[in-house]
Amino acid sequence: MISIYSCGMETFSVNGQPAEFEGDPATPLLWVIRDHIGLKGTKFGCGIGQCGACTVHIDGRAVRSCMTPVSGAAGKSVTTIEGLAPSEEKLHPVQLAWLEMDVPQCGYCQAGQIMAAAELIASNPAPDDDAIDQHMTNICRCGTYTRIRKAIHRASELSAEGS
Repeated sequence: MISIYSCGMETFSVNGQPAEFEGDPATPLLWVIRDHIGLKGTKFGCGIGQCGACTVHIDGRAVRSCMTPVSGAAGKSVTTIEGLAPSEEKLHPVQLAWLEMDVPQCGYCQAGQIMAAAELIASNPAPDDDAIDQHMTNICRCGTYTRIRKAIHRASELSAEGS
């Protein structure tokens, strides 16, 4: 069990592990994940929910954790980039596609991009370019959008193949 404080007020799970947090329920989930739980894959970007570097899943839905209070995760399942892969030996199809298509340039936004893409593939197994463009609202300052789109198409193929 990931224990933040001994008498947790908010309880939830992070990457399948129970977690609890005693503190201000308005504390952004991002800071609970990074500073209290110690998972550093979820990044701080803008702090106003626009860039998407902080994207995590709550019960399978992509959310901007910088704008989500920890109380919004109470009783729910949070997945971070560290927990996206089914196991250490088997990456998620989006992660595999990201590697295959050599998507990252600086890499800072990529965890959030991957989390948003994973939600897209889960809800739309074969998205076209328009669906990708509408869903992927995360910002990449390096401009790797063409590679991101190609990787999402590849992830769709890998998902269909059962990878």
